Amino acid sequence: MTPRSASRPGGARAPWPADGLPTEPVGSLPRPVRLQRAVLDAETGLASQAELRAEQDLAVRDTLGRLAATGSPIITDGEQRRHSFASYPLGTADVEEGPVFAVFADGHHRVIPSLASAPFAFRAWAADDVAAARELTELPLKQAVISPSMLSLMVPDAGLGDYSRDDFLSDVVEGCAEDIARCFDAGASRITIDFTEGRLALRRDLRAPWAGPEALGGFIELINRVLDRLAPEQRAAVGVHTCPGNDNDSAHSADIDYAELIPELFQIEAGYFLVQAAGEKDPDRVARLVGAQLRGRASTGAAPRVLIGVTNPTNPRLETAEQIRDQLVRAARFVPPELLGSTDDCGFSPYLIDEKPRHGSPDFARDVAFAKIAARVRGTELAAEALAGAAS
Repeated sequence: MTPRSASRPGGARAPWPADGLPTEPVGSLPRPVRLQRAVLDAETGLASQAELRAEQDLAVRDTLGRLAATGSPIITDGEQRRHSFASYPLGTADVEEGPVFAVFADGHHRVIPSLASAPFAFRAWAADDVAAARELTELPLKQAVISPSMLSLMVPDAGLGDYSRDDFLSDVVEGCAEDIARCFDAGASRITIDFTEGRLALRRDLRAPWAGPEALGGFIELINRVLDRLAPEQRAAVGVHTCPGNDNDSAHSADIDYAELIPELFQIEAGYFLVQAAGEKDPDRVARLVGAQLRGRASTGAAPRVLIGVTNPTNPRLETAEQIRDQLVRAARFVPPELLGSTDDCGFSPYLIDEKPRHGSPDFARDVAFAKIAARVRGTELAAEALAGAAS
């Protein structure tokens, strides 16, 4: 594949701020109850596709407007049109139910969609969401995309009949690179690769049968193969996000020591990283681990920017702007301020049907999410002011 250029006006990069700290969301936001109901009604024939699209359009407009109201310098549609972060490239006829992907701390589980027939090919593109959102806002847009490592779990090591695993992985890499390039062409300023399976890959028990330390190296290789296919200016605007999962207000791998993952994570040749921290028992330890990796790369001039998670989407308790400021100021003891930024720990709702039990309802969780984002934006501004004052 020939790398696409980013010359179209809608795809201009949103530059990192010359001063201050950047802040951006990860991706998903809770879907309104009426949208979740419309999806289920459409699947059972109780609602038409036109009625479903109307609910999706309404949710996207509301999401973009409420994100803009938080003052966020870059916004997203919150994945309101997607069933999940892991399934959007393929239609229901392309996949069947596969093995368990993860067992969450509360006991529920999610499965991996398995490819029903060869060959693998994207049937839908994240760029379609970007293009639809681009018509509704002039603010910079970001888009979350599926990782090739997540897609790699859809076909077993033995392949699928005459379709070898090597051929499958080549098709996955080709499709993921095209997915990202199309997003830039459609008007995205930055892209995030969801890599929730990274931390989970370090699990050493039967709760994730595909996982194991050897899986992580293969995942990183696949992501780098995708990044290698992008133009340099595109790769610089692609981030990789890591977290311990978030579904029904529960995590799947928070018990796995971050110290095992973070050195490996920085082997990915991405432009920047988004690293969950607020939900950890010791958020400052995350900053120390990240800072150690950045110091090791500083001599080469290739140290990436790192956006630290400062809000916890699994917990309805609101972080204050002052708490966020303080977390970022402490993080700056380990991460150089010129490489530091903020984000949310995770997407707020990676799966469409998400009951949000700790919040009470998806609608309340949606209100909480926007309040947390507003606090993140304001807290990041306060941190930038505090760090600038300390430096003067």
